[in-house]
Amino acid sequence: MSETISEAEAANELMRLARQIAHHNRLYHAEDDPEISDAEYDALVRRNAELEEQFPHLVREDSPSKAVGHEIAASPLSKVSHEVRMMSLDNAFSDEEVEDFVARVRRFLSLGEDEPVAFTAEDKIDGLSCSLRYESGKLVLAATRGDGQVGENVTPNVAHIADIPQQLVGDKVPDVFEVRGEVYMAKQDFAALNAAQEEAGEKLFANPRNAAAGSLRQKDASVTARRPLRFWAHGWGAASHVPGDTQLEVMRQIERWGLPISPDLKLCSDVKAMLHHYRSISEGRVGLPYEIDGVVYKVDRLDWQKRLGFVAKAPRWALAHKFPAEQAETTLESIDIQVGRTGKLTPVGRLAPVLVGGVTVTNVTLHNRDEIERLGVRPGDRVVIQRAGDVIPQVVENLTRDAERPAFHFPAECPVCGSEAVSEEGEVDVRCTGGLICKAQQYERLKHFVSRAALDIEGMGEKTIAEFMERGWLDNGPADIFRLHRKRDEILALEGWKEKSVDNLIASIEAKREPDAARLLFGLGIRHVGAVTARDLMKNFHELPALRETAQHARAGDEEAAASLTSIDGIGGAVVEALGDFFHEEHNRTVWDDLLSEVSPPRYEVETLDSPVAGKTVVFTGKLETMSRDEAKAQAERLGAKASGSVSAKTDLLVAGPGAGSKLKKAAELGIEVIDEAGWAEIVAAAG
Repeated sequence: MSETISEAEAANELMRLARQIAHHNRLYHAEDDPEISDAEYDALVRRNAELEEQFPHLVREDSPSKAVGHEIAASPLSKVSHEVRMMSLDNAFSDEEVEDFVARVRRFLSLGEDEPVAFTAEDKIDGLSCSLRYESGKLVLAATRGDGQVGENVTPNVAHIADIPQQLVGDKVPDVFEVRGEVYMAKQDFAALNAAQEEAGEKLFANPRNAAAGSLRQKDASVTARRPLRFWAHGWGAASHVPGDTQLEVMRQIERWGLPISPDLKLCSDVKAMLHHYRSISEGRVGLPYEIDGVVYKVDRLDWQKRLGFVAKAPRWALAHKFPAEQAETTLESIDIQVGRTGKLTPVGRLAPVLVGGVTVTNVTLHNRDEIERLGVRPGDRVVIQRAGDVIPQVVENLTRDAERPAFHFPAECPVCGSEAVSEEGEVDVRCTGGLICKAQQYERLKHFVSRAALDIEGMGEKTIAEFMERGWLDNGPADIFRLHRKRDEILALEGWKEKSVDNLIASIEAKREPDAARLLFGLGIRHVGAVTARDLMKNFHELPALRETAQHARAGDEEAAASLTSIDGIGGAVVEALGDFFHEEHNRTVWDDLLSEVSPPRYEVETLDSPVAGKTVVFTGKLETMSRDEAKAQAERLGAKASGSVSAKTDLLVAGPGAGSKLKKAAELGIEVIDEAGWAEIVAAAG
């Protein structure tokens, strides 16, 4: 690195990079919903590697260089441990880096200058990593990569992928053999799926990789069966016997067993041949029926692979040579502001259509207000756009920045409902404060309001909410739910509704006229006010009007009011600001008053019992099989304990269900008592 940076600056930047990369890893691997391009992500990883190389003593325990994939988020799929860890790959972005890789291999193996080193080279398909375990030739387990150590069981799902045989055919089939590869979706199938999603009013997938991941990771395998998924193999994991002495021999044997492999898999005798094959694949990339994002090189001899071994998260004997982002020039015709379900205002650039990498691009993300200011873009500008990593296109350069043209002013009000649009301190995102009154947010907010964790109103499902909203019956927000009894005859006249179902719905609504105050507060969807925070607030204020008054005083600059909020354990400045912003908006106050004219939550009191965990901090991790996570936390509070979401030195007890991961490991390191769900049930039962 040519720049001069102090040790303190490097430590701070490494901390920020660790958090950023972990955030984007979670979105990509666990939620299949990336918000930045592959190229942007790779730039963050490269910057982290540069700093760690210059300051090796500052490498963090949570360094991205040590992580593979991401710990699995809450999922309906069961977790399985990989017998052999599923690794990631190091990346190269230039010919020189590939040459350095080959030179490192030669040095590590102490090879003479004339001794040849052969590498396999194959296109790197952009899909979801999957491991297929065959025993006596029969498929017994399929799992996603997850964090490399633990993945999700998708065995019933892959049964619907035609490329994956349930039984291997031919000879040399080992007793145990794990085939590893990628589940993907062809470009044409992806386009057809998104067209069907759009017609059904469902969320569109950003790219084929996300579509494949979202289709495979389904609890209901029949959903996977309706999605056109494909598979090809690129390697193997656990094996009782490896049928070959080279990478190419084994891959050809896997192909003979009935599993597809890359049609562009080739043996290269030197760096020149490797780079020639890379350029050949790159040139034909546009015409391929599937998305690829690079070429993977692997040392061909397996005995050399074994000697080379692994670094923290990747094999020394393999490298991914990534393609550069594809760019084109066009005109930015307009900038529209879209409002998401959480109220986030996202600017979208409308472009004069332009072909980039074989795809016609008409829209481009501008990310946020700061990005517009950084680029200085305005309608009419000539811009360079880029499809980085084949994700959502972005603007990389404004070619007419100096032209005489009025600046674009980011709105201070929501374009949908007219409410104030604000950004919290330290955040770049601007959000509508309209909440439940904003049509762009109302559907998702109402779904949240009636959900099990909030008011738990049976019969008010997604379809019902959408149907009633379409007829204008919920225009005023959640208070209108409690006025639906006046619409009984009109509901009964709708298709699919019978007297019993209408009466059950109305009875379910009427039963919530005196709701739990904390659930009601949580149900309003105020930013940063989750279920636990809502309970913490109500345990202190007891009555909703008292909370509102304090929040408004804090918003007006009353330091004593703000202190009375932040003095509550778990309540910080972000919560205080969010509450203040909510009540500052007149629309929200109208919704609040309207709602409280229909419901009368009793004074909030938490009855606690004497128990062995009273006054202690309890953390729940893994899959709870007999109760929801919210129910478990409520039990902890009733027993006088505090339910926390993270393990620290202050944690007294960890309740670990199946699939417990990093929290269990950290608890063991800190010497924290660990019990299972049955042990927790005994504590609850003993307390009465």
